[in-house]
Amino acid sequence: MTTSEGSGATATTGAKPRGRAGVFVSICAFSFLVNFGRIAFAPLVDYFIRTGVSPATAGLAATAVWVGSALPRLPTGYLLTVVSRHRVLTGMGVFLAAAAAFTAFSPSIRVTVAGALLVGLASGVFFIAANPLVSELYPQRVGLAVGLRGMSSQIAAVTAPFLVSVAIARGSWRLSFRALAVLAVVVTVVFVLAARRADLPDAGVDDRDLLGAIRAQWHLVAAGVVFVGVTGFVWQGVFNFYVTYLGAKGFEAGPANTLLTITFAAGVPSFVVAGRLADRFDYLPVLLGVLGGFVVALFALTLVSSWAAVAAVSIVMSLIIHGLFPVADAYLLDSLPDENRASAYSGYSAVMMLMQAPGGVAVGAFYQFGIPYDGVFAGTRCWSDSSRSGCSRSPGPGGCRPGRERSRSRAD
Repeated sequence: MTTSEGSGATATTGAKPRGRAGVFVSICAFSFLVNFGRIAFAPLVDYFIRTGVSPATAGLAATAVWVGSALPRLPTGYLLTVVSRHRVLTGMGVFLAAAAAFTAFSPSIRVTVAGALLVGLASGVFFIAANPLVSELYPQRVGLAVGLRGMSSQIAAVTAPFLVSVAIARGSWRLSFRALAVLAVVVTVVFVLAARRADLPDAGVDDRDLLGAIRAQWHLVAAGVVFVGVTGFVWQGVFNFYVTYLGAKGFEAGPANTLLTITFAAGVPSFVVAGRLADRFDYLPVLLGVLGGFVVALFALTLVSSWAAVAAVSIVMSLIIHGLFPVADAYLLDSLPDENRASAYSGYSAVMMLMQAPGGVAVGAFYQFGIPYDGVFAGTRCWSDSSRSGCSRSPGPGGCRPGRERSRSRAD
C-alpha cells in the first residue's frame, strides 16, 4: 500500500465509502467552470480591441486572470491547514459566482480587468483544494481520478472560445459570465449536498504546518517543479505563439486557428490515458517518457510544413504534453504523506505556475532578438547551422535565416 492509499482509512480497511462519486462529479463540474472562467478572456481580447479598447488594456484582462490564478495558491495551502478541503471548495464556489457576476455587470473595461483577476483568484483556490481531495477520494486510482478532473478542465479550454463567440453573437459577451455565475451557484449547492451525504476522507487532519511540510518534502516539490515548471514554460511559449508561428510558416489565420483548436481538442483524452498509465506503471518512467516524447514532437514541428503534417505532429504533441499534468499530479499526490499533502502541493503549484507564466514572453523576446521561431523551438541547432554557411533547411518565413554572423550566434 502506498502512502496515499491510507488516505481516508475506510477506503481500504472497511466498507466502501458512501457518496464519494457525487462529490467527485461536482468537483469535475467545478473544474470545467473555473477553467472556462480563465480561458474565456483570451477570445475576448480581439473583441475588446475591435470595440475600441487599446490592445494593452485588452491584453491586461487576459493577463490578470492568470496572475490571479497564481496568487492564492500558497495562501490556500495555509488555509487548508485550518479549514477542511470541502469547506474551502464551498467558499470557492460562492466566490466564483460573485466574481463572475461582478465581471458580467462591470461598467467599464477597467472593472472587467478587476473581474478577471477575481475569477483567476477563484481558480487558484480551486486547484489547490480540489486536487488533494480528489486523490484522497480514490486513493487506489489516483491517476485516473486526477486525469478525469483534468479532462473536464481541458474540455472547458476547447469549448470556451466557441461559447464566448455564441454569447457575442447573441448580443453580449457578458452572457457567458452571467451563465458562469448561475452555474457556479448551482454546482456549489450540488457539491454541498453531496459532501453532506458522503463519507469524506480525513487524510488532511494532521496537515497543520505549511512551511514545515514544504521543507520536509522539498525533494518531491523540487522534482515536480523541474518536471512541470520547466516543461510548462516551454509549452506556454508554444501554444501562445502557435498561430503566429504557423503564420510564419505561410498558413492563413483561419487554418492556423483551426489547427490550434484541433491541438487542444486532441489533449482531452490524453488526461484519462495518462492517468491510467500512471496507475499501472511507475511514475518516473512515465514522466520521462512524456518529456522525451514532447521534445521529439516539438522538434518535429519545426521540420514539417504541409497542413496535414503539421496537424499530425500537433495532435501527437498535444496528446503527449497534456499527459504530463495528470501524471505529475498523481506522482506528487500519491507520494506525499497525508500530513504534508495539501501544504507541500500548494508550494509546488505556486512555484510551478510562476515558472510557466513567462513562457510566452520568452518566445516573443527571442524572436524580437532575431531568432526565428524554428530556432526557438528547436533549440540552438538553427543558430549553429546558420553561423557556418546558412541554414541546412530552405530559408523562409519562420525558418532559419541565412548569413548570421558567428559573433551574433555566440552572443545569443
